Amino acid sequence: MNAEALVARYPVLAKLPAGLQRRISDSLQMLSLPSGTVVFDERQPCGGFPFILDGAIRVAKLSSGGRELPLYRVLAGESCIITSSCLLGHADYNARGVTEGATTLALLPRQLFDEMLAEPAFRDFVFALFSERMAELMQLVEEVAFRKLDQRLAALLLGKGRMLHTTHQQLADELGSVREMVSRLLKGFAEQGLVRLGREQVEVLDPAGLRRVASVT
Repeated sequence: MNAEALVARYPVLAKLPAGLQRRISDSLQMLSLPSGTVVFDERQPCGGFPFILDGAIRVAKLSSGGRELPLYRVLAGESCIITSSCLLGHADYNARGVTEGATTLALLPRQLFDEMLAEPAFRDFVFALFSERMAELMQLVEEVAFRKLDQRLAALLLGKGRMLHTTHQQLADELGSVREMVSRLLKGFAEQGLVRLGREQVEVLDPAGLRRVASVT
């Protein structure tokens, strides 16, 4: 594989001993995956540590009824904390990872991941991203537990600009809800003059009004 491309995305690798760098380059499995590919799923064993070169992986938790709660996205140059935790704890996955857009990744074998953790630079890289992602997940828990769905929907709309090209189902997926509830709330927003609904699009008409909805406690 192209070692320069990997180091460009993950500069921490250049800080590792030269011998270890060579073994990493020789051991990586390159994967080019189309959009919508399931990279890992619940109750599957973890086969290795992914370095994402292009694209992204969307990580979500699924309910027994098929509902999905998005947890986070892993972009090029980042690491997946669920994968890290599975490797560290020798446990199976407890979430699903799906590619968003065409995605290229290099899969590092478990044995080398364990060896790389002995290197301070790589260990600091993994746990720094671990800390950042945990803060994001705690914010998500707070959102889901303490904010009503209309507040969360208003905040989501405000964060996407004035014209959103999206479906009600996609918005529901981002909120961990169901399409029917999101459609009902959007219809209510439209009746209040906050948004205008079209085919696979939502136009924000009254950002100040949405901010009031989003901030109601």
